[in-house]
Amino acid sequence: MLKARDIMTQPVVVIRKTATVENAIWLIRAKRVRSLVVEEAFEKGPYGILTEKDIVYKVIAQGDNPRFVRVSSIMRQPCIQVPPHATLLEVAQILAEAGVHRAPVIEQDELLGIVSVTDILLKGYPGAAPPRDELSQRIQEALGNARIIDDQDAQIEQECDVAWQILEDMRLDAAHYA
Repeated sequence: MLKARDIMTQPVVVIRKTATVENAIWLIRAKRVRSLVVEEAFEKGPYGILTEKDIVYKVIAQGDNPRFVRVSSIMRQPCIQVPPHATLLEVAQILAEAGVHRAPVIEQDELLGIVSVTDILLKGYPGAAPPRDELSQRIQEALGNARIIDDQDAQIEQECDVAWQILEDMRLDAAHYA
């Protein structure tokens, strides 16, 4: 049975809580990730998490200047953590109960990786029969039509983007017909 450690993404991009949101935006773009784990300035171990959504909703949409906003003022803390031995079902339940899309994988205060809903969808069942649900089929079709990327980090980012775009499209379709 697959565990969180089997599907987590490594390495994790980390930022200090004292950094500015402008620094965080630069790091997110440079590393092509959707979130950053936030560490205390002088203590070991993950402290919080900062996502693209946090930046857009809490800084950009408010008209604040990212140069003058600290990561500590908008990050989510404490962040939800997933143990490396958690099964895929347990990981999915942890994320669902917390209402988040990703969480760091931590063991004994050591940051091992990060696991997301997309990791569960794309890495969760290697070698399994082709998915039959509509969401999985649409994701697989879109990824099949996406351009090939050699960089593993960029490929993971592309897969995440595709999965979330399809999910959003399906939500809009459902809302339209409701």
